[in-house]
Amino acid sequence: MTVIIYDPAEVRANLLPITYTRPVGAIRLGIDTMAERWKSFINGEYYWLTEDYLTELFPGAPDTSDTDLYIAGNIVADARLAEAVCALRPGQTLLADDGREIAHRGCGGEQVAYTGNVIALDHVYDIFVKNGEVLRMDFDRITAGRKSQPVDTSNIVLGDSSLIFIEDGATVEAATLNTRQGPIYIGRDASVMEGCHLRGPIALCSHATANMGTLIYGATTLGPYCKVGGELNNVVMLGYANKAHDGFLGNAVIGEWCNLGGGTVASNLKNDYTEIKLWNYTAHRFLRTGLQFCGLIMGDHSKSAINTSFNTATVVGVGCNIISEGMPRVFIPSFLKGGTAGFDNVNLNDFFAIARRVMARRGVELSDAHCRLFQAIFDFADRYK
Repeated sequence: MTVIIYDPAEVRANLLPITYTRPVGAIRLGIDTMAERWKSFINGEYYWLTEDYLTELFPGAPDTSDTDLYIAGNIVADARLAEAVCALRPGQTLLADDGREIAHRGCGGEQVAYTGNVIALDHVYDIFVKNGEVLRMDFDRITAGRKSQPVDTSNIVLGDSSLIFIEDGATVEAATLNTRQGPIYIGRDASVMEGCHLRGPIALCSHATANMGTLIYGATTLGPYCKVGGELNNVVMLGYANKAHDGFLGNAVIGEWCNLGGGTVASNLKNDYTEIKLWNYTAHRFLRTGLQFCGLIMGDHSKSAINTSFNTATVVGVGCNIISEGMPRVFIPSFLKGGTAGFDNVNLNDFFAIARRVMARRGVELSDAHCRLFQAIFDFADRYK
């Protein structure tokens, strides 16, 4: 079966800046990415239907037919939903109760109603808002019928120890593991150092590290190769990002290859406790979210200097370098450097040189395809300044 994960256009725009550098289906939520979760339920050859400038790294299907299965990348897969998707015949479209499209086969057309629960990403803040629910689902699916590594006796366990799963190669020592609010998943070769306090639901994906004394509240996901320290509360770090030192980060989404300098803090609550407004790339203005808590939203390859302070609900684009003694503005477009004194454009060749060094530290090459992707973002980023 050919399965094509596609970007619903209106949703993709609402998930910027995270979707500047990836299709919607490549976003990590819970433990897996959206596409990885579908792959666990439906066997097939998977391809992408996304923006043209992303297709070199996220290729589309070489040939298509009326039997191909198209799945919306913002829909969270579960067993019942996957069964309904697989039951579609050519020319049928599966719709949720609210009218949103879940999937279609071939060109779609004939509407088929799905009456079960559907979890979807509609806004960038949904990534942290819905992370706990999906993390619990992923934990049950990934650990079903499997045996965890034993929990080292140096740890303190609060709650049900069966809700702790430690993959092969991971180390967890002299930490407090609290599962009373949700499970704790420690991925392959991940490390939880001594003195850490983890309160689920939490996922440390493969090779992620919690440095000594880190405080992590759920619902938090640390993607592959992330390294954290200080205090985190309801944070999703997609992968390969660092917040290795002291400082608070809450209700936040951090893209890949980001680095938050020591002492960086990000407010997640306004002093007057009023509703959060967040920058929307499509509307070109700040829109109401219905949330009281919202912290930092940061696109890939952005960085902050030591002791940077971010105001509540700050949105930072791709490839930014924030150096600021005070709080920078709450929307920073892509490829800018500076802070309260003002911003300048990032030199793209300098950006490539830094990205190449950063990625090499994790054994990943900055390819020509990556460079062309960032060049494309750089070329159209000016419209958002």
